[in-house]
Amino acid sequence: MSALLEGKTALVMGVANRWSIATSIARALHEHGARLALTYEGERTKDEVEKLAGELGGGLALHCDVASDESLANLRAVLESEYKQINTLVHSIAFARREELAGKYYATGRDGFRIALDISAFSLVALSRELQPIIKPGGSVMTMTYLGSVRAVQSYNVMGVAKAALEASVRYLAVDLGEQGIRVNGISAGPIKTASARAVSGFTNILAEVALRAPLRRNVSANDVGNVSVFLSSDLSSAITGQVIYVDAGYSIVGI
Repeated sequence: MSALLEGKTALVMGVANRWSIATSIARALHEHGARLALTYEGERTKDEVEKLAGELGGGLALHCDVASDESLANLRAVLESEYKQINTLVHSIAFARREELAGKYYATGRDGFRIALDISAFSLVALSRELQPIIKPGGSVMTMTYLGSVRAVQSYNVMGVAKAALEASVRYLAVDLGEQGIRVNGISAGPIKTASARAVSGFTNILAEVALRAPLRRNVSANDVGNVSVFLSSDLSSAITGQVIYVDAGYSIVGI
């Protein structure tokens, strides 16, 4: 175990199952010495998250509904009581209805649009507002995004718009929280086989295209993302904020 993050406490949000990107991030942070707290959204994922928390040092597994201001306030109260302060917030949360991730973007429903933006983008804003008083100066906030924020990716639809809003939020939050010495960054990962990714129509074709055209001629793994999250959580990235870091085997630089 590395001591790069020894003495630091990280809150990782978005663990759904053992294939989740958030799961790999949590494991990587733990391997480098961080103390962890994890959250789950509902009873469906509670057991999985509690099991992971037990495996990774026995940290807290807390319920949190990011669409509820009351739930966010409760989360802060528990974290403050248990840890007083945290060093890292990992936001790996996104949601869009399955029917919004196929067909034409213009077919997106008003309610589906609202839900996708609320859960996938505004939740970072709400969490940052609620938790910033207990994030230590020099701390790190990071979120997960995707190339569909800046390019039209088939079937990504409203999630691409939500990720664009998320990336803009990273920049504005970096300005706001920079006054307290808190850094805010995004990780734009290449396509990874997760349960949520399988909801995107044609996802297998996207994986094949990236492996064919990316400069490194491969897809990325959740472990690759975990490694970058360790860097962003550590003091090695103390001068980096407001950025989107691409972890995609170079695919984002390739033209026609």
